[in-house]
Amino acid sequence: MMETRMATAPNDALIVICPACATANRLPRERLAKGGTCGRCKRPLFSGEPVKLTADNFDAHAARSDIPLLVDFWANWCGPCRQMAPAFSAAAGQLEPYMRLGKLDTEAHQAIAGRYAIRSIPTMILFRGGREIARQSGAMPQQAIVAWAREAARPA
Repeated sequence: MMETRMATAPNDALIVICPACATANRLPRERLAKGGTCGRCKRPLFSGEPVKLTADNFDAHAARSDIPLLVDFWANWCGPCRQMAPAFSAAAGQLEPYMRLGKLDTEAHQAIAGRYAIRSIPTMILFRGGREIARQSGAMPQQAIVAWAREAARPA
């Protein structure tokens, strides 16, 4: 099990963003491992799959969630990105619910890619509390993604 230092909402509840509708949900810390459902759309808060990030939901997931967010910045034309995609998806199954994984298409969302100065892809950035805490460029296999993310998310 991965332990990370997470900001907490009142009453020791965590804010978890719904992957389907981007609504902020309060989830008691002790229920995090069991997951939960969104209070608005009633869909599961965790699916074991990366969230498709867009200009509409990126900031909610990166800045409002109390769990770390690992983003794969990728493009469809990028061979290494396509090669890493199954490994990143499988890593989501291992890292959730203690970390949310998301994918952002840099071609479709160039402003966000520019905001984080993405110069090469694939690039993974780990966010906590809306701030970048780690970055890794280049394709990686599943276990390397998981190991890097867990190490990067450890409290300093």
